[in-house]
Amino acid sequence: MKKHLIILLAALLISNFSFGQNLVTKIDSIVKDNYKNHPEVSISVGYIHNNKEQYINYGKISKKSSMNVNKYTVFEIASITKSITGNLIAQAVNEGKIKLNGYIENYLPKDFVIQKQLRRKITISDLASHQSGLADLDWKKLISENPQNPLKDVTRKTFIDIINNCSELPDYGTYRYHTTGFMLLGEILEEAYEKSYDEIVREKIINPIKMENTLTKEFNIKNIATGYNRNGIKQNLMLWNSGAPSGLIKSSSADMIKYLKEILNDSSEISKASIMTEKIFYKAKKGPRKIGLGINIYIDETNTFFQKTGDTMGQSSILCYNRKDNWGIIILINQQNPKMRKELWNKIYENILK
Repeated sequence: MKKHLIILLAALLISNFSFGQNLVTKIDSIVKDNYKNHPEVSISVGYIHNNKEQYINYGKISKKSSMNVNKYTVFEIASITKSITGNLIAQAVNEGKIKLNGYIENYLPKDFVIQKQLRRKITISDLASHQSGLADLDWKKLISENPQNPLKDVTRKTFIDIINNCSELPDYGTYRYHTTGFMLLGEILEEAYEKSYDEIVREKIINPIKMENTLTKEFNIKNIATGYNRNGIKQNLMLWNSGAPSGLIKSSSADMIKYLKEILNDSSEISKASIMTEKIFYKAKKGPRKIGLGINIYIDETNTFFQKTGDTMGQSSILCYNRKDNWGIIILINQQNPKMRKELWNKIYENILK
């Protein structure tokens, strides 16, 4: 009897391993085809399923380098940072530091002054789900003035002035993608913990799960991907004088898989916080859009998965995971190319993961 049980367990293990390997082979085929068609664009992909991780890498860290991209190569994860900030907000809620339905004027530093007519309206969850109605950065103007470093002159005072001069919320309760909102969430975290955003994200996420190639300040390392704009021209890394919680973080596919592994580990503090971020805080009256805390929620006929994309002036990225089916994926490319990112993800999801 024991012998038959051992044989059955061995068969199941082999079957699961083969299934996992087959999935990765199929993902690799899609990524490889993309690289063959666009050899100038380097790609790093990490995939995790039932705690088994796999990596796919194509290309060099720059057009002039002989160094291959690998799972430790650092890319700009850009606005995927917002999902990390959303997780930190949820952790702060779980620790009793803040309340999701608390009004932002009760948590912001004193130099942010919400005008009287706007008080007792905007909640922390409104900020994290892009429906606060507050004014935001004029990205078109910033990019036109300095395409290599559009945030060069954006300081903390820039955000203070935006908030303090805001006298109406014409689209409150309506989704509008927002940088300022996540900068404010960073300020709320700093006020709650009496530490800098950098210290908080390191203490709560980066250090506990040993994300050794995840950077928040110093980016002068050898194994970092050079970015290129839509026209293939070399692009500076995005530097944030302020507003780091919106898009500062640089990381590798190996480190982002560590993060996804922790999210899918139901017993961890990061996972407990993620479960809170996965609740629907905004739902469009028309269309499928659903937003959690810093993350998008997609529900189709077979799956519910969670997704966040990121774009800087020179790189694009996407993070997705499915808690029920226990898989996650990170795709990092060294060109600002949201179309390529979308096509890669759609092919992988529709043909393999769905």
